[in-house]
Amino acid sequence: MIWAIIIGMSIVTIVPRIIPVFLVDQASYPDWVNRWLDAIPYAALGALIFPGIMTVIPDQPIIGLIGGVIAIVIAFFEVNVIFAVLGAILTVYLLTM
Repeated sequence: MIWAIIIGMSIVTIVPRIIPVFLVDQASYPDWVNRWLDAIPYAALGALIFPGIMTVIPDQPIIGLIGGVIAIVIAFFEVNVIFAVLGAILTVYLLTM
């Protein structure tokens, strides 16, 4: 019985993920829709990262904000993303010493 539940839940989970793959390839959208859709990953990434920045040190959210600004400045120079991450980590570490 447990295997039937696991397989059923797997099918229910994978179907909504697979269907858009086939539908999006066949559809054509106006240029303004494509530009809007291109911006969604960045908006989602910001929504996921910003709360974490604010809670690096719960009593001092400014330290997380400074680390985030440093990461943005480093990323502006179009270097590898690991340098932006390491710069933010180093900044937060130095500010908490």
